[in-house]
Amino acid sequence: MTQTYSPAYTAERSWLGRAEDLLDAKGKPAWIAATVIGFIVFWPVGLALLAYMIWSKRMFKSSSCAKRRSHRSMTSRSTGNAAFDAYKADTLARLEEEQNNFEAFLTRLREAKDKAEFDQFMADRAPKKDNAEPA
Repeated sequence: MTQTYSPAYTAERSWLGRAEDLLDAKGKPAWIAATVIGFIVFWPVGLALLAYMIWSKRMFKSSSCAKRRSHRSMTSRSTGNAAFDAYKADTLARLEEEQNNFEAFLTRLREAKDKAEFDQFMADRAPKKDNAEPA
């Protein structure tokens, strides 16, 4: 049986790191199976795997770390065509700038909403002048 999983940095990682990479390569079902097996063999191992899956947010992600790593490597590699590489770099820079502008817009929007809610709270808390007439 041949093993299809062989990243270049395998020798540098511990056996736990390699096991994590292997489970990431297989996807979420492999993590769930490892957790179930951990519960069957020795319940603290299953509990530790479950806690790790929740803590690292592996339980709620649609893609694994291995997929993200391969995507990152695809965006940084050169095609050999200088014109295309320049176009790709310009497009990625423009998209990153648009993302930053959008995130700044969302931050300003949240700050404005927070200020409006705080002003409403302070207005509701302030004593009413009509109710407080001097005697």
